[in-house]
Amino acid sequence: MAAAARRLIIPFLIAASFARMTLAQVPARDPIGAARDLYASARYDEALAVLNDLRPSDAPGSVTERKSIEQYRSLCLLALGRGTEAESAIAAVVTADPMYLPGEAEASPRVRTAFSDVRKRLLPEIAATRYAEAKAAYDRKDFKTAVPQFKRVITLLDDPDMAGRGSDLRTLASGFLDLASAASAPPPEPPKPAAPALPAPTAPRRDVNRIFTVADTTVVPPVSLRQDMPRLAPAMVSQAKDRGVVEVIIDEQGRVAQAFIRESVHPMYDALLLAAARDWRYRPATLEAEPVRYRKMIQINVSRH
Repeated sequence: MAAAARRLIIPFLIAASFARMTLAQVPARDPIGAARDLYASARYDEALAVLNDLRPSDAPGSVTERKSIEQYRSLCLLALGRGTEAESAIAAVVTADPMYLPGEAEASPRVRTAFSDVRKRLLPEIAATRYAEAKAAYDRKDFKTAVPQFKRVITLLDDPDMAGRGSDLRTLASGFLDLASAASAPPPEPPKPAAPALPAPTAPRRDVNRIFTVADTTVVPPVSLRQDMPRLAPAMVSQAKDRGVVEVIIDEQGRVAQAFIRESVHPMYDALLLAAARDWRYRPATLEAEPVRYRKMIQINVSRH
């Protein structure tokens, strides 16, 4: 009889042991996720019971977990009409994350108003505490830590729920932020020694008053554009010479600046020639593409026909 009982019990124990091993291999469900689902299903008492059994660790990464627990705890308490307890949970959420405010899709207007009321009460104290932490980092010259801390303080002071309170504290935080940012910036690289400047080649200075002539082979001579000669009157023909020479100085604009008779044709004709020269025009002479003054000799050949 005993042997028969053992034969029945042993398989049961083996099966139970196997069942325990199988359950141990199944990962536990996320408890915060379970509470979230219960809250979404309006099962607030059950969600609160799950949350009350949770014990977040003190590890640095547990801040987010702790905030989520208190967040859903406050939502459940508010839904159950337990306002005093809900305020304590909201205060824990705001202390962990002062910038948190449930969205419209996440909570009802009543819940959002409760969060806003608690934030309005706690934000000045939280801002002052965080300013003291940032200032302590600044005083110990830990500027890389102080910079983001001062930035968070300023963001907190600019929150609408602050309603303009803490303007003096914001001025202090902004000033220390500027100082900490300047102190934490890497020092500028020393300027590289400049290469010794080579003296710029000096072009030979051209005498602007110089008048060039055909002897200056580097100069492109002027080109005649208008050079009309006066007619020789019949009364001058018998006494006129066969040829003459007039000298003109052509300026940088191609105009005749001066004119001289170097070989006379006839006194009366010479006067007509000098008067006509005032209207002569030329493309000016150039030196290295720059217009220059030029002295030009023009031979006058007299035609008696």
